[in-house]
Amino acid sequence: MNDQSPILTTDSDENSTSAPTTIVEKVKQFVSGSGAATPQEVSAVTIKFKHVHIIINPASGQDDLILPTLNRILQDLDIEWEMFITKQSGDARRFAEAAVAAGVDAIVAYGGDGTILDVASGMRDSRIPMVILPGGTANVLSVELGIPRDLASAAMLLGGAPNAIRSLDMGLLLSDDNNPEQVFFHLGIGLEANMNDEADREAKDRSGIMAYVTAALKNLSNPPTSRYTMTLDGKQVEVDGINCMVTNFGSVGVAGLTLSHAIDMSDGMMDVIVFQDANIGSLLAAAASAVTAGELAQAETLLQWQAREVIISAEPIQKVVVDGELIVPGPVTARILPNALRVVVPAPV
Repeated sequence: MNDQSPILTTDSDENSTSAPTTIVEKVKQFVSGSGAATPQEVSAVTIKFKHVHIIINPASGQDDLILPTLNRILQDLDIEWEMFITKQSGDARRFAEAAVAAGVDAIVAYGGDGTILDVASGMRDSRIPMVILPGGTANVLSVELGIPRDLASAAMLLGGAPNAIRSLDMGLLLSDDNNPEQVFFHLGIGLEANMNDEADREAKDRSGIMAYVTAALKNLSNPPTSRYTMTLDGKQVEVDGINCMVTNFGSVGVAGLTLSHAIDMSDGMMDVIVFQDANIGSLLAAAASAVTAGELAQAETLLQWQAREVIISAEPIQKVVVDGELIVPGPVTARILPNALRVVVPAPV
């Protein structure tokens, strides 16, 4: 068990000869009024982690050489580390659970959104923060959190750049006869599940984000419509659409563009959004909304609700995708898990 806390420093500490101050000590000083940080110091705070476990999915993303860059930064920051490589489904979660048991300061995850979810599943409610190194195709979660796409810049969040810890909500998909219980950030029913099915692993590795674009063009030509029967915090809603999503983040993988400005990853609510159709008029309206307002939700064909508990069924049945992985189609029941995960993000400017 690692019994030492991560080190919290400010820009002024870099030139100081005094011993590093731990987070606990800094908080005690601030509360007691002795050695209280100034507003300038608070804005420049950097949490420096000392003992981390690194979980890498070697199948994620393109053919980037991550190890030399990562090794150099870890050495420069004087971080004690152990690395674990996933080989099969479930490894990332098991490695994360082992890291929690070992009492590390932080868990570093390299991979796409699916890998990040697996790691998050293993560290849920642990209070240990995650450091995300984006390595997938879309990386929508890291875009939502403002984490740099560049590996070196993201790795500097371990203590080489001003950082902060943000608490995030997650969804919990309840088990049924076909699917086990699992946590999630984003669940899609209909069109996006079809797109994900079309953009297979080989296509993603070969073409990156263009694999999703190609799949979208194939599916938008004649998307099937279903009737969604939804129970949202006890209130029943019925609506026709081509896609229904239950999500905790608004990013679509493009910086500055969101599904809806109303979506907040820390508000204790899940957002339910239904796309009613995909004709050329609705697509142009959504594009115009994206350009003028930076969000898609202002388009008339998008409907949005918020709820803590949801039950959704589609007739006819549509495919279901959970954080990039297809599950057995059927009704879904989910509820919010407030503050389930802590993630290291760039410090607010």
